[in-house]
Amino acid sequence: MTPYLFGPAFSTLVRSVRLHALEQGLELPCGLAPAGQAIAWRSEVHLALHPFGQVPVLFDGELRIFETLAICRHLDRRFSPERDGNPEQDAWSSALLTTVDSRLVRHYLLRVAGPRPAPFRTPEDEQRALADVDATLAVLDRQLGNQDFLCGAEFSLPDALLAPMLDYLEPLPALNWRTTWPRLAAYLDRLRARPSGQAILVATDLKLR
Repeated sequence: MTPYLFGPAFSTLVRSVRLHALEQGLELPCGLAPAGQAIAWRSEVHLALHPFGQVPVLFDGELRIFETLAICRHLDRRFSPERDGNPEQDAWSSALLTTVDSRLVRHYLLRVAGPRPAPFRTPEDEQRALADVDATLAVLDRQLGNQDFLCGAEFSLPDALLAPMLDYLEPLPALNWRTTWPRLAAYLDRLRARPSGQAILVATDLKLR
């Protein structure tokens, strides 16, 4: 049975897991109704799958695995057992799922363009969030440098984690980050051009805007 990813298709983390899976040749269906049975958001059933009522959660046979990094590592073990751990990739995966996701997605993107926008209380709050976004993009640009991908010459998990964030940030007028960070812009274009990017970032109309 093909594994199933519980979570809405527009979620950045769901998109990341699906990108990572496609890079391993696995087309991973997703949604809120595994085996055709709808699960209400933060219901008792949802909380039994994820103790904090979040997504994604992987259904793989009898296994139920929550949290993005755990899911991706499980997919590695199942579909790409030849892959060895890479400390740099692991470090960047952790940073992307914590600091970068917090600054780019939770504290900015979802506030201005999410399904339930929560406008900033003051212009100063918005400027602080924008400053954090800019500082974070600067760090990512330095890490990328002249490499094709975030951790070297080959696509890896950090690229799957970062791609949906940049994809959703691109159209926001307050940022104009493609002009400020042309290397990151070219990097996003490379990710979109890959078969996985065509399927997840380009082919589906899932923009938060």
